[in-house]
Amino acid sequence: MKFLPMPFHTVLLFFVWLLLNNSMSAGHIVLAFFFAITIPMLVNGMRDEHPKILKPWKAICYVLMVMKDIVVANVEVALWIIGPVKKLKPGFVAIPINIQSDLGITILASTVSLTPGTVSAEVSEDKQWLYIHALHLDNESELIETVKQRYEKPIKEIFGC
Repeated sequence: MKFLPMPFHTVLLFFVWLLLNNSMSAGHIVLAFFFAITIPMLVNGMRDEHPKILKPWKAICYVLMVMKDIVVANVEVALWIIGPVKKLKPGFVAIPINIQSDLGITILASTVSLTPGTVSAEVSEDKQWLYIHALHLDNESELIETVKQRYEKPIKEIFGC
């Protein structure tokens, strides 16, 4: 077992303990040091290795694109809600996904849920399908292609999954 398996967490725990107790007494410093060393050692075996961000610049661009999509989708949903309810065509869509990592699937599902008008309902047990509910579904194949090209493809590039 490595002495400091998570050095960043060790330093963070040390300072957070002192800040939470609002004290720099010798007892709190010793206790903070004890927790900062032992907690990371105890939980190190429980960590899942997540894919690394291979393209940080692409990740920043992805976040900005999703933020823009959220704003645009908010306007679209507002217009749908203001208009006649009869025009809305809600529906579920099964989108085939080609991402292997749990983190990548979670980011994809979260992105879909953050964008107003769509909600990730479920991921299949074999992790091959993402089920989405759309508030207004004009063209199922267009929605599938949009999710795959606009969201899934960059996630695969960013994490290499």
